[in-house]
Amino acid sequence: MADNARAKRLADLIREVVATTLHRGIKDPRLGTHVTVTDTRVTGDLREATVFYTVYGDDEDRKAAAAGLESAKGVLRTAVGAAAGVKHTPSLSFVADALPENARTIDDLLERAKASDEEVRKASSGADYAGGADPYRKPADGEQSEDE
Repeated sequence: MADNARAKRLADLIREVVATTLHRGIKDPRLGTHVTVTDTRVTGDLREATVFYTVYGDDEDRKAAAAGLESAKGVLRTAVGAAAGVKHTPSLSFVADALPENARTIDDLLERAKASDEEVRKASSGADYAGGADPYRKPADGEQSEDE
């Protein structure tokens, strides 16, 4: 079993090699320049690596990129093996990163909260205070306050 630092270093190397190879070494039009490698994780025994990626585009672009990555898996693993110099090159699996969808969901929630705040602001714009402008009791002329 390898230590976590070695697995982290190998994951970083795999991320860099896969990104560089996708950008420069593979001529598949499905992979183009809109595929971005976001993260890589390696198991503790250094046998399997999971590469997370995002695709800028619509659903058809995402499906095409997934098919392109699956077909280029052997070339990418060969490039990783040449760069890593380890006894066993980890097998690669590609997973679409959910980060863009999560960010889009958060943006939608923030937009709804902003609209709700705007409705509350509009509803309260002409309202009066329930107990007057100053809700605190003040002693009348000639009365002593409780503190004195």
